[in-house]
Formats: sequence, structure tokens, C-alpha cells
Amino acid sequence: MKFNTILFDLDGTLTDPGIGITNSVMYALDKYGITVSDRRQLFCFIGPPLWESFERFYGFSETDAKRAVEYYREHYRVTGIFENTVYEGIDALLASLENSSKTLLVATSKPEIFAEQILEHYDLAKYFSFIGGSELDGARVNKHEVIRYALEMAGVTDLTTTVMVGDREHDILGAKTMGIASVGVLFGYGSRREFENAGADFIAETVDDLRRILLT
Repeated sequence: MKFNTILFDLDGTLTDPGIGITNSVMYALDKYGITVSDRRQLFCFIGPPLWESFERFYGFSETDAKRAVEYYREHYRVTGIFENTVYEGIDALLASLENSSKTLLVATSKPEIFAEQILEHYDLAKYFSFIGGSELDGARVNKHEVIRYALEMAGVTDLTTTVMVGDREHDILGAKTMGIASVGVLFGYGSRREFENAGADFIAETVDDLRRILLT
């Protein structure tokens, strides 16, 4: 299958945000008297919408979940945003895709303003025709909504040659809702079982695997 338009998730797909996100979640949970000593317990927050994770994993009410997201952002926008690293090989992959005349887009549930800052900081923004994310008020946070928005803003109409690349089931399910192909990457925070259950069209263990899928 030849792909001309490629959407990328950000966290866990282009960059590893583990330290910044978990530190920010710890900060928010501390406001509720909850202490987490092992940050690996909070990796489940990487990928899904934050309010959903506070509700699902800590039983927060809708009101408390929204307030927790505000606390999270107090820390994240100052410190956590750049406690982040680009996965090895991603820069070269994006350059190869650009040289092959692919249209590259970002579709992330992270607020768009934060996604733009991160990609500019790591000199990756130059590869993308459009960077799409959610709004700070929680609008457009579901993955299919972000995918639709990014495609519309980029003027992409041919969905048969479009693919979503991400590291969690939300990326795969969002792609299915939009009727496009999907790739789950195992170098992020999702698992093979998660991708298989969600119905991913392809699974890439490494960045080199991803290159072969996208450039074949």
C-alpha cells in the first residue's frame, strides 16, 4: 500500500515525553494528597486525553478531572514540556519522507499550542504541513476529531492513501473511525496486544520497521 499523506501522533511516537508527563501528573495528584513513587505507574497517562486518565485510573469525578488537568498544566507548561527526547532515527525518517514528497501532518490530543512549541524546540516542525491538536478548553480532544481537523486544514481528500501512525489504541481507533489505515509503533507506550485488539493495519517494532512500511 502506498501512502501519500502520513499523520503522526506526537507523544510516544515522535518524542518520548515520559519524564515530563509523569512529573506533571505527580504534581497534579499531589494536590489531592496522592503520592506516586514509581513513575512507571503513570505511563498509562501517555497518549489518552488527560481528563479521561484521571477519571479512569484514579476515579476522579468529571469536575476533579478537569481541575487536575489544570494543575497538570501548571507544571507542564513551565517545566514538563521540554522534559522530552526525540526518538532515535525519527529526524532522519521525517527527512526521508519529506524527500519522497509525502505530506506529513501531526494529529495529537495534546493542546496544539504545546505541540507546536515542542516540535519547534526540537527542530521537527519544518517537516510538517500542519500540526493539529486539541484546544486548551478540552475541545477537539478525541483522536478522530483531531485527525479530521488536521486533514481538513491540510486540504487532504484522498483517504485511500492516508495513514495514521501512533503508539496507543486511541490512534488506531481514531483512524478506523475516519476510514484510514493505521500503524502502531512498539517503541512508544502501547503494546502489540493493544494494537491487535484495536485492529491496527500494521505494527512497527522499530523506527526502521516504520520506514519500510511508509516508504514501500
